[in-house]
Order: sequence, then structure tokens, then C-alpha cells
Amino acid sequence: MPIIVGGLVVVLLGLGAGWYWLVLKRPIENNQTDNNSVLTKKFDIEQSKSNIILAAIDDGVVVIDDRNIIKLLNPAGERMLGSTHGEAVGLDHRVVLKLVDSKNALYDDNKNPFIRAFKESKNIHDNNASLVTHANQRLPISISVSPLSDDRSSIVGVVGIFRNVQAERQEERQRAEFISTASHEMRTPVAAIEGYLALAMNTKVSHIDTKAREYLEKAHISTKHLGKLFQDLLTSANAEDGRLTSQPVVVELGKYLEQLSEELRFVAEKKNLSMEFVTGNGNTVDARDSNSKVIQPLYYVHADPDRLREVINNVFDNAVKYTESGKISIGLTGDNEVVQFYIRDTGAGIATQDIPHLFQKFYRTNNALTRTEGGTGLGLFISRKIIELYSGRIWIDSEVDKGTTVFINLPRLSDEKATKLLASENRSKQNSLPPIIPSS
Repeated sequence: MPIIVGGLVVVLLGLGAGWYWLVLKRPIENNQTDNNSVLTKKFDIEQSKSNIILAAIDDGVVVIDDRNIIKLLNPAGERMLGSTHGEAVGLDHRVVLKLVDSKNALYDDNKNPFIRAFKESKNIHDNNASLVTHANQRLPISISVSPLSDDRSSIVGVVGIFRNVQAERQEERQRAEFISTASHEMRTPVAAIEGYLALAMNTKVSHIDTKAREYLEKAHISTKHLGKLFQDLLTSANAEDGRLTSQPVVVELGKYLEQLSEELRFVAEKKNLSMEFVTGNGNTVDARDSNSKVIQPLYYVHADPDRLREVINNVFDNAVKYTESGKISIGLTGDNEVVQFYIRDTGAGIATQDIPHLFQKFYRTNNALTRTEGGTGLGLFISRKIIELYSGRIWIDSEVDKGTTVFINLPRLSDEKATKLLASENRSKQNSLPPIIPSS
């Protein structure tokens, strides 16, 4: 963390191929005196070197004090903003450094990395922001903000480093568009092949010997896997560039998960695994037994039920795939603000070093099970993107040989708000119905 030494800001800055000490003078108030002239002279020399570095680097560097005033903005930062030399210094950073998200919505104080660094007293990183320039253009940037502390560990300012990532994001969009187009085009012939193979194996349509049927069944399985790969590639590309379709409605998760659990039970039982649905008060609900029903709180969320099903299917399939014996549990709980559900297995578990990478694209743990089991490595990446659509969070808790639990949090709707949204949804449905033409 940057520190204040003798009235000077000392920052360890990582840029390009190395690390640099930057020494930035902190203004001395009228009632302050500098009693260490030797130290000051040494720092003045170091600051001259720092000024050369600040002028030479391509990344923007900004220093903001505890009154939200910009004390320093290097030439690269000025070029990104389109401002003239020294124009931004002395102004409130919220007026100069305006940040917007992918939907062009202005960052509020709860999202602004400069303000968050002050409030949370920790480094804040944001790779999805765009900077609003003086010409009202949107410049994609990645930004890292670190708090500045004095010798009493009090936060007295922040230093921000922001980088122009316009070229990188353009390349990402091009890659995503290529994957999306290619996946879409290849799904059609794969679906046709799958259909013809199904017809060939239909005894009412064709007659084939046992050996030929065996070959066709293997080809059919491989074709279905290929179709799933193309679908996952298409979904991941859409998720990455914000084109993932979603039609959120009010969903009561208790009833929704209970019904879905009963459908998924058959998937678990095929592998001789038991299956349970556990509610917040510890009751195990079996949808096949009407006597097991208990009164539960209503956990309302605003989400697309088809997208939620996609997430749950992805996670549940992984749980079944990597569990050789035992059971799969789906649980539901919550409080006034959050609804939490989880999927827990008694499988092989995941090594600690792998857990932070599981939601990355194409990441698969390197063990015997993943080498024998098929998969695209996209399921959890897609699941994270879907949950984030609804301002939710998904994470994993696991221990090798002791199983894995995937937790999902979604914002909870109050009963009052859920009722209003349901009424609005019903009105929309009625308005979308075709008019009834009376018979003559």
C-alpha cells in the first residue's frame, strides 16, 4: 500500500516490465514546517526521476486527496481525457473522471473504484469501466485504485492507474463474434446429422444389424456432445459481450426448486445416487410424498426461470458426474435481503488451488476424473454470467475427498414487491393477447 513519508507520497508502481518507486510531493499546509531538509532534498531528486517516469508511461496515473480533489494527473491520463496540461488538477475527481458501465450507466458512489478505495481501505480493480472523455466519447479502460495511508495508517488519499484497453476489447468482440457465428452455422448441420442418425436407429424406419446399431449409437452420442459444445460456445460468446437473452419474471424459488429437484432425481438415481431437497429449517421435502409437505417461507426472486434451470442443470450434472457414491442435496434458505440455494455432493472434491479458476472459460481441473469425463469447461463460466445478470453471486466450497458445495445468492423480493410485479406481468400478458373478434 502507498504510504506518506515526511509529507511525501511514496508509491511502488508496477508498470510494463518492472517496478518503480514514485515520489509525489504532498502539499504542506500553512501551519506545517519541514524540519528535515536533507530528507526533502533527497526526495526532490527522487521526485524528478518519478516525473520523468510519469511523463513517459502510457498508463494514466492520478492522485486524489481525502477531499476528493485531484492532486496529480500525468500526461497519459490527460491525453485519455482529452484535457490540457494541469487542467484537471484541483478539481473534484467525480467531475473529471466520469466512469460508465457497458450499458452506458454512470457509476454511482457504491460502484466508483476511487470512492470504494476510500471506504473499504483496500485495492479496487475494475476491468469493465469506460471513461467519459471531454469530447463525450467512451474510452474502455481497466483501472486499479490503491489507498494512501499516513504513518498512523489513516487513509489520506488514493492513487489510481488506468489503462486504455480499447484495442483489447475490440479484439475480444471480434473473437466472440467469430465464435458466435461459427457456432450458429455449425449447429444446423450437426442437428441434421443427429436427426438422420436417430431415424437410422428407429426400427420402424430402417432395419440394421446389431453391430451397425452399436456404431450408430456411438455416433449419435458423439454428435449430441458436439451439438452441446456448439451451444455452449454460442452461449458463452453471447454472455461475454452482453447479448445473453433474459426474460426475468417473479419466481418463487421454494416451489421452483422442489419441482426441479424431482425431475433431477432420476438423473441421480441412474448413477445409484440418492437425492434430497432440504429447506431452510432443515426439513427434507420429497415431492413424491404429500405427507412430507411443510409450510415454508416464500422466497421470491426476479429472474428468468429458463436461465436458472440452465445454471442448476450445469451444476447438478457436474455433481453427478464427479460423485461415485453417496447423495446430491439441493438446499434453500435466505433472509430478508438474500435468497440462497446450493447444490452439495459427496464426490471427489476440488483442490484448493483450482477453486479460484473454476469459473474461467475452458478451465478444467487436472485429475483422473476430468480426464475420463467429457465436458466443455464452459458450464460454470456460463452459470456465473447468468447469475450476475440478476445481481447475484455464485461460489464454490470444496475439499478433496469430502465433496463440493456450489452456493448461489440472489436478491430477495419482498412479498409486497413480488405482488406488484406479478400484477404487472399479468397485465402485460393480457395486453399481448390478440383481440377477440365476436362472431357475426
